[in-house]
Amino acid sequence: MSLSTSLAHHSALRFREQALYRPRHVLLLADPALPASAALAANLAAGGFGGTLAMPGLLDPAGIAALPDAPDLAILSLLPEALEPAMAALAARGCHAVVVPGPARGLAGICQRTGMRALGQGSFGICVPGIGLNASLSHLAPRKGRLALVGQSSALSRAVLDWADAEAVGFSHVIGIGENDDLGFAHALDWLSRDPGTGAILLELRRIKNRRMFISAARAAARMRPVVAIRAGGRLADPSGLADAVMDAALRRAGVLRVAGLDDLLSAAETLARVKLVPGGGAGDRIALVANSSGLGLLAADAVLAGGGRMAELSEDSRQALEIGLRPGFSGHNPLILAPNSGNALGEAAMMLAAARQVDAVIALHAPVAGEDAAPTAATLSAAAKATRAAPILVCWAGQSTAGAQRGALAAAGVAVFATPEAAVRGALHLLHDRQNRAAAAELPGRQVLALQPDRAAVVAILAAARAEGRLSLAEDEALAVLAAYGLPVVPGRVARGVTEAVNAAARIGFPVVLKLRSPDIARKTEIGGVALGLRSTVAVREAAEAMLDRARRERPEARIDGFLVQRQAGRAQELRMRLGDDAMFGPYIAFGLGGTAADLLGDEGFDLPPLNQALAQGLIGRCRGAAILAGYRDHPAVDLDAVAGALVRLSQVAVDFPEIESLGVNPLFADAAGVVAVDASLRLRPSGEAALLAIPPYPEEWVAPWQAKSGETLTVRPIRPEDAEAHAEMFRRLAPEDVRWRFFSQLRELPAVQVARMTQIDYDREMAFVAARRRADGTEELLGVSRLIREADGTTGEFAVVVDRAMKGQGLGRHLMQRLFDWAGATGIKTIVGQILADNAPMLAFIRALGFATRRSPEDEEVVEARREV
Repeated sequence: MSLSTSLAHHSALRFREQALYRPRHVLLLADPALPASAALAANLAAGGFGGTLAMPGLLDPAGIAALPDAPDLAILSLLPEALEPAMAALAARGCHAVVVPGPARGLAGICQRTGMRALGQGSFGICVPGIGLNASLSHLAPRKGRLALVGQSSALSRAVLDWADAEAVGFSHVIGIGENDDLGFAHALDWLSRDPGTGAILLELRRIKNRRMFISAARAAARMRPVVAIRAGGRLADPSGLADAVMDAALRRAGVLRVAGLDDLLSAAETLARVKLVPGGGAGDRIALVANSSGLGLLAADAVLAGGGRMAELSEDSRQALEIGLRPGFSGHNPLILAPNSGNALGEAAMMLAAARQVDAVIALHAPVAGEDAAPTAATLSAAAKATRAAPILVCWAGQSTAGAQRGALAAAGVAVFATPEAAVRGALHLLHDRQNRAAAAELPGRQVLALQPDRAAVVAILAAARAEGRLSLAEDEALAVLAAYGLPVVPGRVARGVTEAVNAAARIGFPVVLKLRSPDIARKTEIGGVALGLRSTVAVREAAEAMLDRARRERPEARIDGFLVQRQAGRAQELRMRLGDDAMFGPYIAFGLGGTAADLLGDEGFDLPPLNQALAQGLIGRCRGAAILAGYRDHPAVDLDAVAGALVRLSQVAVDFPEIESLGVNPLFADAAGVVAVDASLRLRPSGEAALLAIPPYPEEWVAPWQAKSGETLTVRPIRPEDAEAHAEMFRRLAPEDVRWRFFSQLRELPAVQVARMTQIDYDREMAFVAARRRADGTEELLGVSRLIREADGTTGEFAVVVDRAMKGQGLGRHLMQRLFDWAGATGIKTIVGQILADNAPMLAFIRALGFATRRSPEDEEVVEARREV
């Protein structure tokens, strides 16, 4: 039993999207007194738009109503007070989308009241060179190409287009988001992710309006093409760099490459616009250099190493091939240095290096030579760059007076060419880092799932008690108790209300102990001597307690003192810090690094977004410089990295389960070969009624339920998760060839890894996939059926797919999996379920008709039947 997974777009939804990104009828309403009006009119008139273009100037609502044809898209260069009447009239006439290049008061509210969708306010406009549409404020017409630019700043958009025109770089789309009042990055990325004419996407972003929609759309776009992002003003808004670090984490999680500045963005654009990525190409960072001068070669080598790349180490076979293929006069192996006037040898050597299995990218560097005929060298390099089917070839043609023309010719021929070694290396590293980023985002985790059984009721009671007392900040022992409820080992301790109680508590715990002042008003107790370590007697505890109270009264007389926390002294271990925090744009984040009192000074922290699994947690650990110490170094023994990763997963689950927590930090978290133990913790609640929205939807545990087959066997039916990748691939291999054809509309022998990742790493807001799982004796699971429902952009329509293992046919599993989809659809606002079935798939057609689906032959393909059911 099987059904196609190809997305079935409804004509109405398709029309709404095309109204903005591929319109057939465009209207310009422009106030001639506004500066933007003339530029928009000139660009539209000169663009060669293939549809209907109307530019009547100003129209009142009655004039809009009298238009002979309803426009798909309207460009509104109007005074702010004229916008709402115009948009209301356009909506009544049947228009769906507008671009607002100027200021607009309350544009989001106008869109809600009129039902229109808008780019703006302050939109740069929209360009689709493939259909001759230039409804923008650009000073020149973008060329047609495969690069898409989506940004908020008109000035930066013009700068990128100006550079692109000189470099002969073309665009599939240029989309000006402006102030992001209505339509934002997510909408544009959704369209571009499905556009076959877009090969790479550049993002210039400042503000993300909907964190969850953005991450979801960016991940969908980055699965199939490079997406590169730049953020202007991030450090100005937050000099600490924390917000920038969280944005890095969010973009990395989506598979988007973040670059530092405009120069890097243009280098990435040069590379991505011209280099043809090899399907299944490696994600390594090994770069080979060949140059006609040692100076350029050495500069490039320095840039590779400084940028975090590696110099490729050639095998003996590769070196011998170079010696045979190149004439005498070259030296070295990487960088490979040729004679200054080496002619065609530069391109030939680049081709041979690109074919070496030890090489991920090649940079060919050329310096001007007196009396040379550079044209044959450039032609050979161009041919080499186009012909390679292995590692990409980039070119540095250094200089300007004579080199500028050659770079122009190479660029016109589609070669990624740069003026300096450093720029060429940046381009290569961007390409390689993009591969690594997207490979990591689609990485298939193992089967391991950390089984958590938290005592949520205990945490609810702790948080409720704090709120009942009017507190948002919890005491250290309360914060540790929250972590203990999630299975994180914590150091044993007792709360003491006074000095005598502290002495008695120490005696019961056993020496040595640590004594800590307990106060909700003193965040860093060490700064006033509020922590005493290594106390080995009752006398020492009493003296330390009295000294703490005396100093606190002198230095912090306003602070409330709630006694002491007495803890057993932990043994020697590596001090780590992990913390849950909140970012204004992307919400809750998790940070990890080396701990102790100097943690803030060390600045060695990695960041990620919850939810985390073991694989993501291990990746977070690996991004910290201190990871090398954790693996064992000199007098630092190796720690249990699985336990450290487990601690991060537990902290992540706290964030998922209790969105009312604003921050939760552990410092130090002691780690050694035996595991981890939390020694100190802090927790702060959000004001009553506030809750965080995670940027990435958590695993929907509430949809996990048992199901009993007709045979009496009980399976678990639950939402799919990334750890199901291997089991999902195994299930595919068990399918009969006919089931595969019915399911995927083609004969596949093996699901590609990228497709397995796509099917198991889902966005639970956008889609749901239920799997029926049988637990084996070894603890692993076998998948016996999958049903899937993908929400379309309108939010109320979803397309379904279902497949059941041959061993379970006739057991009622297919019907149950479909019912689970109906339940999820009803709970999440989906009203219509659709699908496409091959016409010869008689069992499936009978099955869905029994479930209440109406069917009809597809008007576009006689071999396909379309199915539809209202929820």
